[in-house]
Amino acid sequence: MEVLEIGLILMGLMFLFLGAGLWVALSLFAVGVIGLEFFTSAQTGPIIATTAWSGLASWSLAPLPLFIWMGEILFRSRLSEDMFTGLAPWLNKLPGRLLHVNILGCGIFAAVSGSSAATAATIGRMSIPELRKQGYADRLILGTLAGSGTLGLLIPPSIILIVYGVSAELSIARLFIAGILPGAMLIILFMGFVMIWATLNKDKMPPAGPDMGFMEKVRASGRLIPVIVLIASVIGSIYGGIATPTEAAAFGVVGALILSAISGSLNRASFIDGLMGATRTSCMIGFILAGAAVLTVTMGFTGIPRELAAWIAEMNLSPYALLAALTVFFIVLGCFLDGISVVVLTTSVILPMVQAAGIDLLWFGIYVVLVVEMSQITPPVGFNLFVLQGLTGKNLFSIARASLPFFFLLLLAVLLITVFPEIATWLPQKMNG
Repeated sequence: MEVLEIGLILMGLMFLFLGAGLWVALSLFAVGVIGLEFFTSAQTGPIIATTAWSGLASWSLAPLPLFIWMGEILFRSRLSEDMFTGLAPWLNKLPGRLLHVNILGCGIFAAVSGSSAATAATIGRMSIPELRKQGYADRLILGTLAGSGTLGLLIPPSIILIVYGVSAELSIARLFIAGILPGAMLIILFMGFVMIWATLNKDKMPPAGPDMGFMEKVRASGRLIPVIVLIASVIGSIYGGIATPTEAAAFGVVGALILSAISGSLNRASFIDGLMGATRTSCMIGFILAGAAVLTVTMGFTGIPRELAAWIAEMNLSPYALLAALTVFFIVLGCFLDGISVVVLTTSVILPMVQAAGIDLLWFGIYVVLVVEMSQITPPVGFNLFVLQGLTGKNLFSIARASLPFFFLLLLAVLLITVFPEIATWLPQKMNG
């Protein structure tokens, strides 16, 4: 049977299993087993056992459960409430005023949670009632939340960057540092759009709140500042070479426990809830990675990635044409799957093509995350849209319309890092130096 036919059969089976509601991890395992058993002469049992184990027995994965646990601890420490009271006084004079709380709040919480949906849900639960009460338009409230919630995938410590780093065999530390400038660029783009909209629509903006003195603002931010210092310390220790990602993650967990204890939110129940939440999420991701490892080996035995890379090479596509095609592909796939599943499903097939085109894999990791972020606010299955629908009860497509400007801002960010790849590569290069 031709390699192309085998590839189409396996792809059809994958969509069949996923469409039937089978877990992503089980779908990956099933397609991998079927591919090995029916289309190769390899010994299926030993290969699955050794591959699944090697897919998980990686030191690069060690920071994953620790960063997830750090996020779970801070999630239960009243961080979201502190964020609104801490940020609002500083933003009162900016055009757009408290709408920027959504953007900066999501940026800070993104560095804690590493999850797009969790970021949008947590900040939205706190900010939507308050912003509505003060008279801000629903369209901008929901748009800023949907768009800024996607920062959870990019700003380090990002769970999806750890997964990509393991799949592509890249340094997690360098990927984390590569995500800093693109993440800051997105925050600036989002805040810039809100400022321009607010300037052009002054009649739709509520009046500014009472002004506060500098020390009053500092006191209002008192409980938020330690969290920001903790996050900066974790990332700074990695960038400065003081700590590995695993050591920095362990430091982050200890720091989060201390902050939680000081705030009075650490007790036996919250400790166990945070630990169990981190365990469930880590096991889910580990299961997916093991299934992806089996599918990757199956792909190698069937020769599909090699043939696909050769086919792409024969088409003489320029790197830009290849990226344009992959952008559409990732957006469509991301409409039906979460970001981690998109990465583990595609790396075994996509990365050989990308390498053949001479594209830097470190830069490509940031590109993939940005494109997957776009899919989080794209119907019919944009996860952030579902989160906000659950919070507000509004129609899914009205929320999608509100988030449309932010979709185009994400597209602009993809274009900017494509034209100026140094946005993603400059800091890792300095880090090496």
